[in-house]
Order: sequence, then structure tokens, then C-alpha cells
Amino acid sequence: MAPSPGEVTLLLAEVKRGNQDAFAKLIPLVYKELRRLAGHYMRDERISHTLQPTALVHEAYLRLAGQDRADWQNRAQFLAVAAQMMRRILVNHALRRKASKRAGPVPAEVDRFDQDAAAGHFEEIVAVDDALRRLSELDPQQGRVVEMRYFGGLTVEETAAALGLSPRTVKRDWATAKAWLQRVLSRRRSR
Repeated sequence: MAPSPGEVTLLLAEVKRGNQDAFAKLIPLVYKELRRLAGHYMRDERISHTLQPTALVHEAYLRLAGQDRADWQNRAQFLAVAAQMMRRILVNHALRRKASKRAGPVPAEVDRFDQDAAAGHFEEIVAVDDALRRLSELDPQQGRVVEMRYFGGLTVEETAAALGLSPRTVKRDWATAKAWLQRVLSRRRSR
């Protein structure tokens, strides 16, 4: 049986008050959703990606557990922060992999096509992250909407609740941000 959003919010309130036992009770309740988020992130990754969804969830868990001054409000906000952490973990992973590829010779047994495809994928992850960062500088609200909807997999209603916006505003920001991001990314690809 899935936990109620209220149950998660109550545990988050306990965590906010410093009760670390509440965090231990919280994770089993949200693990499925965190795993779904990680699966969402990893669905477009290559099969041989060195970071798997379970490892992504565990890394995000460690970072969430280390948030000693987090102002947890509700389930949607918690998942939004988890989504943001997962995004950062993947971007940092891609940057490290890209840097290590440049650092040394490529083993002869690695197929050249796979190497080129992987390098292109790293660049795509970084390009999306750069574009989202630029969008967030221009319009922080739209940046948060994209992060929650695309990276967090939250619904319009969950995003609206987490950001204190109306669903109509979230839909408008989502549509505008998607169009802007598509334009920026298509320009970058055409260079």
C-alpha cells in the first residue's frame, strides 16, 4: 500500500525538528518514488552506463540524509529536492567520465562507434544542464517548474503545490520553458 502524502509530510516535519529516526522511517515510504525518479532519469542513458538507478537513489539518499538544515515542507518539495540532487549527480558523473576519457588512451578493445556515441551523450547531458541553468537565471520559476516536471516527474498539481503556484501557471510556465529549451538546444546541435 502506498503511503499517504500526509504521512510523508508528518515524517518530514519530524525530520525538520531534528528527529533523525523519522528520516529512517521516511525513506522506505518514498523509496519507490525515488526509484521511479531514478528510472526516469536513466531511461535515456546507454545500457552500459556505469551508474545504475539503484546507485543513483542511494547517492541521492546519502545527500538527502546530510541535509541538516533542510526546510522540508511536504512530499512534493522533498521529491523536487531529490530530483535536483539526482540531476546534479548525473551531470557530475558525466563531467567526470568525460574528463577521464580525455585523460588517457582509449583501450583498443573499445569500439570507436561506442566511444563517440558515449562522448556525444555526455555532451548532451551537460548541454541540457547548461540550458536549464541559463533558463533558471532568466526565469527562476520556469527553471524550477522544468526541474520538477521533467527531472522530478511530478504532475502539474504536485508541482503547483510544491511551488505555491496555481496549476494554470505551472502549465503556462512548462509550455514556455519547453519551447525555450528546445530552441536553445536545437541551436546548439546545429553548430
